[in-house]
Amino acid sequence: MGMLQIGLLGVAGALLAIQFKGGKTEYGIYICAGISLIIFLGILSRLTVVLDIMEEIAGYIDLAPAYTGMLIKMLGITYVAEFSSAICRDAGYQTIAQQIEIFGKAVVLVLGLPVILALLEMIRDFLA
Repeated sequence: MGMLQIGLLGVAGALLAIQFKGGKTEYGIYICAGISLIIFLGILSRLTVVLDIMEEIAGYIDLAPAYTGMLIKMLGITYVAEFSSAICRDAGYQTIAQQIEIFGKAVVLVLGLPVILALLEMIRDFLA
C-alpha cells in the first residue's frame, strides 16, 4: 500500500467514524481501531526493507548480531506501544494510553542496558 492509499483510507475511516459520533460512539471507535490495524499491518509489510538495510549496515560496521536483534526488538516495541496507546487515546482512555507508553519506554530502557554496560566496560578498558 502506498502513502496515498493509506492517507485516503485514514481520511475515509475518520469521516465514517464522525458519522457515528452523534449516536453510536462505540461504532466510531471500532472503525478507528479497524483502520488503525489495517495501517499497522501496512507498516509491518514495509519493515522488511528496514530489516534488510539494518543487516547491510551491520555488515559494513561489523556490528554484533545481538545488537542488531536488540535494535529490531526496540523498534517493534516502540511501534506496538505507539499503536496501542493511540487506540486507547482515541477511545478516550488517556490514562491507559500513558501507562502503555511508560511501559514501552521502560522495556526499551531495559533492553538497552546491556549496550550501556558494554560501552562502559570498553571505556574502562581503554582508560586502564
